[in-house]
Parts: sequence; structure tokens; C-alpha cells
Amino acid sequence: MDLPLRLRYAEPVMTMPFDALNDVSDEALLVAFGNGDRAAARALTLRLTPRVVGYAARLLKDREEAEDVAQDAMLRLWKIAPEWRQGEAQVTTWLYRVVTNLCTDRLRKRRGKGLDEIAEPEDGRPSQDAVLMQRQRVDALQMALDSLPERQREAVVLRHIEGLGNPEIAEVLEISVEAVESLTARGKRALAAALASQREILGFENDGS
Repeated sequence: MDLPLRLRYAEPVMTMPFDALNDVSDEALLVAFGNGDRAAARALTLRLTPRVVGYAARLLKDREEAEDVAQDAMLRLWKIAPEWRQGEAQVTTWLYRVVTNLCTDRLRKRRGKGLDEIAEPEDGRPSQDAVLMQRQRVDALQMALDSLPERQREAVVLRHIEGLGNPEIAEVLEISVEAVESLTARGKRALAAALASQREILGFENDGS
């Protein structure tokens, strides 16, 4: 069975209109790909890749590395598709766990490196002042996240940026729900403390954020 790498593979012969796949669950798409439906793989790739790239980028502070991690994680997902057991886990839970482990491995290999540049915000196009303020906020948040212990950072990003619930985070990080609650609570307090002195400079006092 051919495996999709990034999005560069030939257009599949679709058994149903591609747009119709938008309403199909992640698990159903994965099972369909495991049964040979490449249209399902393309739909799942388009749906999940931006999320895992964003998550990896938060952990690694490097967009290019994050894209490599996402490609690796998606490739692993395609490989296990034929053996996927329905109902045992959410596809996103499995995928976030793989991404977390891949990022952890990369971080351990490059301890001590300096802070990488964060990508510029995508064009909107807001005013230059707004762009600068948003960039400062992104930089401040990323630096505050970087200051957290690794496990706290993972939990905070999954909960407050990726929007996962505590039970799913517990599965991703392979810890108890109570441990997740503790990590996120401590992480939020640490972030608040790290950003407290910068609230007025970053415009939070003025816009009610």
C-alpha cells in the first residue's frame, strides 16, 4: 500500500465526493485508508497536519523541525492504519502522543541551543503597530512557555492552545488526570507570573485581554 508523504502523491480515485469526507470522523477516515481509500488519507492529512505542526512548533520553537515531526508522525499513522482497533483511542490522542514523544527526543538532542526565531504573523493585513504588538505578545508567550519545565509546557499547550480535555491529555502524556490538573495549574501560575510585569507593555491592560 502506498503511503502519503506530506501531500505530494497522485490524486486518488475517490469512491465518494471529496467534500463529503469533511463530515466523516477521524477514525472512520483512518479505517477507510487502512482499507485502501487514499481519498480518506488526503482528507485526514488536510485536517490533522496543521494541528500537529502547530503543536510541535510550540514545543520545538522551530517551524521547519515541526513540519518534519508532523510528517514523521503522519507517516507512522498511515503505517498502523490497517491494524487500527476502533474504539480503543481517539486518532488525535494517538497522534499527539507520537508528536510529543518525537519532540521530546529532538529537544533532548539539542539541549543548550539558543531561542529560535518565531515566524512572523501571517498577513491580514493589520496596521504596523498591531503587527508589532501581536509579534511582541507571541514572543512573550513563547518565551514564557519556554521557561516552563518540559512536562508543564506540554500540558499547558495541549490544554489551553490545542484545546484538549484533561482525560485526553492524560492519555497523550500517559499520566493520570490528577497529574494533568496539577501540571496545568502550576503551568498557568508560572505563565501568569512570567507575564505579569509585561501586561501593560503588551497592551493587555488597555484591551481587556
